[in-house]
Amino acid sequence: MPGLLLGDVVPDFEANTTIGPIRLHQFLSDSWGILFSHPRDYTPVCTTELGRAATLCPEFTKRNVKMIALSVDSIEEHHGWSKDILAYNNDESVTEFPFPIIADDNRELAVELGMLDPDEKDHTGMPVTARCVFIIGPDKRLKLSLLYPATTGRNFDEILRVIDSLQLTAQKRVATPVNWKPGDRVMVPPNIPEEEAKCLFPAGVFTKELPSGRKYLRYTQQPQMSG
Repeated sequence: MPGLLLGDVVPDFEANTTIGPIRLHQFLSDSWGILFSHPRDYTPVCTTELGRAATLCPEFTKRNVKMIALSVDSIEEHHGWSKDILAYNNDESVTEFPFPIIADDNRELAVELGMLDPDEKDHTGMPVTARCVFIIGPDKRLKLSLLYPATTGRNFDEILRVIDSLQLTAQKRVATPVNWKPGDRVMVPPNIPEEEAKCLFPAGVFTKELPSGRKYLRYTQQPQMSG
């Protein structure tokens, strides 16, 4: 089945959405992007997911990330479902859904991007989309891909954490360890020699002593992002 690999340029597809026709690269402009798919409109897990995504939309915007969802239903169904999602959030202050939803009625995009879940079918016996997450960089290349089955809902707080790591490591020569959160110590990659590390990280580099004697667990204070 066709799909995307990390580092691939995400296809500049055209699609009908709840905000009208879009071309992906033009829609993203110089922003980061997150494209995430959903099995069907008016389904319980999807409703909770889009509800959480809508609540977190200001956090994605703060990180210069544009959001766009995809489901294999029509524009009309998307608009109707959006009202249910906002009602699920119990947020009467929001009258319009905060990001577009692609209508992929014929599943062309789902097939092209490798989003179909072969084990989950709709009432007609057609496979539905899995819960894909594609994080796209300003260069339009795929920076991260997550694939959940239709029966497992995503954690959008974790997706925000991952974006924080991707944006930090795209700008600074560091890596983020397990369970890292913004503000935590980061790691110095093995390909940076000791002397260069001292210059790059004036806050200092801490090396954890290990039984092997190899000095590869190197930590430093998280550097400040620019811009």
